[in-house]
Amino acid sequence: MPLPRRSRWLLLSLVLYLTLCTMGGIYLADGTLHPARRPLTEAEISEFRRAVNAQDAELTDVSITTSDRTILRAWEVHSHHSNGNAVLLLHGVGDNRIGMIGYAQLFLAHGFAVLLPDARAHGVSGGSLATYGLLERSDVHDWLDFLTAHDQPRCIFGFGESMGAALLLQSLDTHPNFCAVAAESPFANFREIAYDRMGQPFHLGPWVGRTLLRPLIEVAFLRARLKYHLNMQEISPENSVATTTIPVLLIHGQVDSNIPVRHSRIIHARNASSHLWEVPAADHCGAISIAPQEFEHRLLAWLVPPPAPRAAFLSK
Repeated sequence: MPLPRRSRWLLLSLVLYLTLCTMGGIYLADGTLHPARRPLTEAEISEFRRAVNAQDAELTDVSITTSDRTILRAWEVHSHHSNGNAVLLLHGVGDNRIGMIGYAQLFLAHGFAVLLPDARAHGVSGGSLATYGLLERSDVHDWLDFLTAHDQPRCIFGFGESMGAALLLQSLDTHPNFCAVAAESPFANFREIAYDRMGQPFHLGPWVGRTLLRPLIEVAFLRARLKYHLNMQEISPENSVATTTIPVLLIHGQVDSNIPVRHSRIIHARNASSHLWEVPAADHCGAISIAPQEFEHRLLAWLVPPPAPRAAFLSK
């Protein structure tokens, strides 16, 4: 017996909805794992070299080869007025080491050596896939081993923003060599940020991804698992922070329109010894623009604290 007209329309709508979610999920997975590369331009390189020289520091091109034979490239910059410590700086998705030079100049001014790598599948580093921590957490370990072997600093600190912040935090669950880290605008886990991404084009909240577009996300996760052998469920900065004993400072703008501040609140809730600085009026990775002096003070005091307990300066 033929279906009633209304039932046929409902069935057609359902088939169309599932087809669009399937196609959208495939596109989402492929695009997310293959972000556009921001090239390193000669003008940017020359400008940074001039800035380094002006700060009485020396820049060197360095590289490492990972266990999966991926060549990662970076700049290492040494201040001629060294304090004996080093900082690893990690950039966001679709960016490269150039995006971190402002932070590098801040640390150089205080005598730190700085290492600015291009993440895998970014800048001029090798790798065809950005995996948001699944592979990059080992890359962070390799860079720390490089710093330890070549420079033997008293302490190695880490600072990352956005994706770089998430990579940094995920490296903590298996690597004890950081003395302290600071992470600005990280996501809590990959599923939670996927929910946000679904609602953002419509200026709506994560409920869109949790409900109407949930099938699209599930297809994207399945595509990553079957085609690329990547379990995106395992990407979870919050789980890494939950078990670490390394001091963690979270920085997040209260009006972050890219990765909402609730992500850092989720991470902070998993480890009571971490500290969260919510920056009023700051958008994504915008703390240094909104409150430059306070940003510098809090960051340096966290990484190299006075003899009093590490969080004492934050309670004043």
